[in-house]
Amino acid sequence: MKYRQKLISLMVVLLLASCGQAFELSLDSRIEKVEGGLLSSLGDAPWKRMALAERMAHYNVPGVSIAVINDNQIEWAKGYGVLEAGINQGVTPETLFQTSSIAKPIVAVAALNYVEEGMLKLDSDVNQSLVSWQIPENEFTVDEKVTLRRLLSHSAGVTVHGFRGYAQGEAIPNLQQILDGEPPANSAPIRVDMVPGTQFRYSGGGYMIVQQLLEDVVGGPFPEIMKRAVLEPWGMTGSTFESPLPEDLWAIAASEHRAHGSVIAGKWHTYPEMGSGASMWATPSDIARFGINVMLAYGGRSDQVLTHDMSIQMLPPQGENRGLGFFVGEDGGDRLYFFHDGANDGYNSYLIVYPKRGQGVVIMTNGDQGDALGREILNSVSIAYGWIRDNTTLYVSITILILLTLCGFLFLRWRRSRR
Repeated sequence: MKYRQKLISLMVVLLLASCGQAFELSLDSRIEKVEGGLLSSLGDAPWKRMALAERMAHYNVPGVSIAVINDNQIEWAKGYGVLEAGINQGVTPETLFQTSSIAKPIVAVAALNYVEEGMLKLDSDVNQSLVSWQIPENEFTVDEKVTLRRLLSHSAGVTVHGFRGYAQGEAIPNLQQILDGEPPANSAPIRVDMVPGTQFRYSGGGYMIVQQLLEDVVGGPFPEIMKRAVLEPWGMTGSTFESPLPEDLWAIAASEHRAHGSVIAGKWHTYPEMGSGASMWATPSDIARFGINVMLAYGGRSDQVLTHDMSIQMLPPQGENRGLGFFVGEDGGDRLYFFHDGANDGYNSYLIVYPKRGQGVVIMTNGDQGDALGREILNSVSIAYGWIRDNTTLYVSITILILLTLCGFLFLRWRRSRR
C-alpha cells in the first residue's frame, strides 16, 4: 500500500509540474508560442497552427507590430515584415502605423480630463459650449440634447459612421467643412437624425463634434490639445495626431497596402478628421502605455490624467457593452476587458486590455486584410497568456496523466511479481 501511495503522490507532482510548465513559459518561449500559434482552417480541413509569417503572406500584409502587456507593463514589443512591399526596411517597435478608431478612447480620456478640470460638462447640451460651430437644432433635439457623454458613447443620434480619407494631392477640408459636409469634404454633413440618448449607433461624426468642442473650450490646435492632455503625461512620445503626417516622420511610417498586397500611390491617405482618431499615427507600445494608464486608474493606482472615479464612468459596470470611448466586455471572474479596433484604408489595429489581470495586447498591421490577420494574432496571444483555454495544453496534460497512470500500474505489477 505504501508503494501505491508514494506512486500516486509522485504522479500528482509530475502532473502539476507538467501543467505548470504549459502555463509558466519563459518569455522567449511565450513569444515563440504567439508567433507559431495562429489558428487557421483551410476549406474543410481541420484547424491547425500556423506561423505568423505564413499568415502574413496569406493575407498579403507586409508589416505587423505587436506590443503585449503583462503585470501592468509592456512585457515585449516586436515588429515583423517590412514597412512597404518591395522595400527592404523592416518593421520595428518604433514604426508608426495609422491607428484609426483605437484612438477614440484617447480622445475620450482627453475630454474626461477637462471635465474633471471643470472646463467641460458630461451631461449638458454641448451647443451651450460650442462657439465656432453649432449643431443644427431639429425635431429630434427638441426634448433631448446632444451631450458629451452621449457623443463619447455613440448614443447622441449623430450621423456619419466613418471617413475614407484623402489621397495624396487631393484638397483637404477644414473642420467646419467636414462638420457641414461642404467641398472639398468627401463625407456627408454631421447632423442629428435620431432622438439623442435613445439608442446606440457608432458615429465617427460625433467625435468630430468633440474635436470642435475641445478646440473651442480648451483652445489651440487639436494635436496640441491631445499632446498636452494625454500623450505627454502618459509617455506616448512617439505618437501624433498631426495631419498630414509631418515629413520628418515619413521614414518610420508604414505604408498602406491593398488586399492584393500592392502599396497605394502616395504611400497613405491623409485624414483631417482628427477627433475621430483617423489621423493618429502611433506605435503599439504607445497605445499599450495608454491602456496601462487607464488600467492603473481603474484599479485606483494612479490619478494622472484620469482619476479612478472618472475611469469608473468610462468603463461601465457589467451588463453594458459600451463605455465612454471604449467597448467593454466580461468573461466572468477577473476577465473584465475593454477594447477597441480600428480600420483605415490599408491599416487595421486592435487594442484589448484586461484590467483585473494586468494584461493586454496591441496589434497593428499595414494591409487591407489585416483585420482577419489581427484576429488570428489576438487569438494566439490569448492562448499563450491564458485568456482563453488552449485545448492543446489540456490534451497534453491528459496524455501525460494517462502515461503516468499506465507506468504506475506496470510498476505496481512489477513490484508484486518480485514478492
